[in-house]
Amino acid sequence: MAFRLPVVAEPEIPEGTDVSATGRLPRWLKRPIPRSNSNHMTDSLMEELKLETVCENAKCPNRMECYSQQTATFMILGNVCTRPCGFCAVHRGRPPQLPEADEPDRVAEAASRLGLKHVVITSVTRDDLEDGGAQHFHDCVVAVREKTGATTEVLTPDFVHCKDALKIVIDAAPTVFNHNMETVPRLYRRVRGPKSDYRWTLQMMKQVKQYNPSVKTKSGLMLGLGEERGELIDAFADLREYDVDFLTLGQYLQPGEKYLPVVRYVPPEEFDEIGEIAKSMGFKKVASGPFVRSSYHARDMAETE
Repeated sequence: MAFRLPVVAEPEIPEGTDVSATGRLPRWLKRPIPRSNSNHMTDSLMEELKLETVCENAKCPNRMECYSQQTATFMILGNVCTRPCGFCAVHRGRPPQLPEADEPDRVAEAASRLGLKHVVITSVTRDDLEDGGAQHFHDCVVAVREKTGATTEVLTPDFVHCKDALKIVIDAAPTVFNHNMETVPRLYRRVRGPKSDYRWTLQMMKQVKQYNPSVKTKSGLMLGLGEERGELIDAFADLREYDVDFLTLGQYLQPGEKYLPVVRYVPPEEFDEIGEIAKSMGFKKVASGPFVRSSYHARDMAETE
């Protein structure tokens, strides 16, 4: 039986917060569609190799641009997630199958044919698996590195039910380990679901450095869910306390009427301001803007020293 998305209450809205009443996107969230045969090429390659991308499954607003530049974020372990997060468009339910043994080789083949220099690998959450899919992440990182020599970035679930599995991923020595905080503590379980744990999210980052100090750590938050400025800064401070290297900040966009509503569209100049605050707190690199996503222009961030 498939999991059902719970009815999500309206987020707590701070006094004075701007709320969109029309449902129309502001002008800064409208962008031209890139014209390139590479868009079709990337899409066709994913279909040929039977691979999933988070670009399509999560309805990312950057997917046309990324495809046109022959890049994509590979989504392994299927396209059915075991978590009913209130913000994500990926289908949720009971995954119908075990990890496909040849998927690491297919990901490596796609990365090779696209000529990627930095490969981002993410997944649905697989609470049904004993290790949460950690070994599959490991195998994908190794396969990509052996075939392409590219740097690698993993964007993982929280492994909250199999915390020891984190070491399996880090043993593959990805260049960057990414796990998104998504929002501030007050809204955490409302946004990420009842199984999420804010403190464990932070602890993961600490353990990554303990397992392999050379692995860069990265996290990201969505803005526009009802968070306050002070809460954001406190979350940044928590990430820095746990030595997180990179931070991404982007606008939350409601993928459908059943999902959490957008409380506020944050203007670009405010993203710039908040990004500068984050930089002043010691992150090695901060990407902050309405269209920023955790894997958007990931290679540029990974190459930052």
